[in-house]
Amino acid sequence: MVNHTHDPAARSWVISAQQAGQDFPIQNLPLAVCRRADRGEAFRGGVAIGDQVVDLAALAEAGVLDGLALEAARAASAPSLNAFMAMGAPVWQALRHGLFDALHVNADASTVDRVQACLFAQADAEFAVPAQIGDYTDFYTSVHHATNIGKLFRPDSPLLPNYKWVPIGYHGRASSIAVSGQAFRRPKGQIKPADAPSPVIAPCQRLDFELELGIYVGVGNEVGDAIDIADAEQHVFGICLLNDWSARDIQAWEYQPLGPFLSKSFATTVSPWIVSMEALAPFRVGLSRPEGDPQPLPYLHSAQNQAQGALDIQLQVGLSTQRLREAGEPDAQLARTSYRHAYWSVAQLVTHHTVNGCDLRPGDLFGSGTLSGPTLDQAGALIELTEGGQKPVLLPNGEQRTFLLDGDAVVLRGWCEAPGATRIGFGECWGTVLPASP
Repeated sequence: MVNHTHDPAARSWVISAQQAGQDFPIQNLPLAVCRRADRGEAFRGGVAIGDQVVDLAALAEAGVLDGLALEAARAASAPSLNAFMAMGAPVWQALRHGLFDALHVNADASTVDRVQACLFAQADAEFAVPAQIGDYTDFYTSVHHATNIGKLFRPDSPLLPNYKWVPIGYHGRASSIAVSGQAFRRPKGQIKPADAPSPVIAPCQRLDFELELGIYVGVGNEVGDAIDIADAEQHVFGICLLNDWSARDIQAWEYQPLGPFLSKSFATTVSPWIVSMEALAPFRVGLSRPEGDPQPLPYLHSAQNQAQGALDIQLQVGLSTQRLREAGEPDAQLARTSYRHAYWSVAQLVTHHTVNGCDLRPGDLFGSGTLSGPTLDQAGALIELTEGGQKPVLLPNGEQRTFLLDGDAVVLRGWCEAPGATRIGFGECWGTVLPASP
C-alpha cells in the first residue's frame, strides 16, 4: 500500500508544505469542503497543501488533470463530497496522485502556474461539514475507556461480558454534527440527584468532551449484503477528528435500558479535513490483544487485519479557558494517546456493522468511541481524568476542572509520524461551550 506518494524525500513547490511540524505536506493531501470567507461563494471541495487550499472546482477547469483524476475533481467540486465518496478507491487514488504530481517540485512551469491560480490561504477559508451525513454510529472501541468507565459503576466487574466479543455501538444523531468552530449551548435534560426522590429538568452540570476519530464511509453496500473483512477498507473514504460531547449527569439517568439519547445528541464536532486511508499507509501497525483474551470470531478476523489493521495516529486534547485566552496563554494539554490502543479496527467496525445486512451509504459517519490509552494520562474524557469528578484536573494557571464550564473551548489534534515516513496531520478540531438557554 506504500507507494511513491509516501516518499519522504518528495517536496512541493508550495514552500509552506515543507515547514517543520506541518500537518499538510505533499504526502498527505486531505480533503475538505470550504470556500473563501465573506465572498458569497459556493462551498466546494478543497485539498490542503501546506498553509494553502487547492480549489478543486477551479482545478477541474484549469487543464491540469485528465482521465479519472479530472472526473474525480469535478465530482469533488460539489458542496458535499458524497458523490465523490461513492466513486470508490481507484477514483480517490487517481485524484490524490494527480494532485501529488501537479504539486510536486518537479512539475513543469505551466502546471505550476495553472495550479497556483487555484490556491487560496487556509487562513481565509470557511469550512462546512464535508458530507451530507445520513447516519451516524458511535462505537466503543477503547477497552481502556470501557474499563475506566466500568470501574466507576461496577468496580468488581467493569467490563460487560460481550465487550471482547462484539464491537459495541449505538445509533447517534447526525443533525447536530457540525464542523470545527462549533459553539453550542450547554444542554438541558432530566437529571436525577442521588438524594432526590424524583428527577428535575436542568442544565447539565457534568459536561464532558470525548476524544474520538470519525470514519467516513465511501462506497456503500446493498441491503442484505454483508461486507467481508477483506474488502472492508475499500468502503472507507477517510478519517477525521471527532469530539462527541457528553452530558454525564443526563446520561446517568437516561441510559438504561436503551443507551445514550439526549446526553449525546446536542452536539458533535468534526474537524474539516479528511485524511485518506492511502495517506495513512506508512503508519499501520498490528492489532494486539492481551494474552488470554478471546480471539475475534471468524468473520471479524483476517491475517491482513491482524498484521496491519491498527493505525498509529497520535491524539491530543487541550483545554482553553476564558482566563487562559484573556492572558494570551495557549490551551492546556489534558491528555495524549494513540489510536493504536483501540481494541477493534476500522475494518472490523465496517464488517460488524453490515453482518446483519445493514446498508451503509456514502457519507455515513462512524465515531470510534473515546480513545483512551492504558494509563490515566492517556484518558480521552474528563470523567476518566478526574475519576468521576472526584479528583479535579489542575491547569498550568492554577485553575481546576472536574467538568467543563461555560466559555471553555476544547481542541483535539491528531498526527502520524514514524521512522522513514513524513509526518502528516489532521489539523485541529475546536468546540466551545456557551451558557444554557434561558
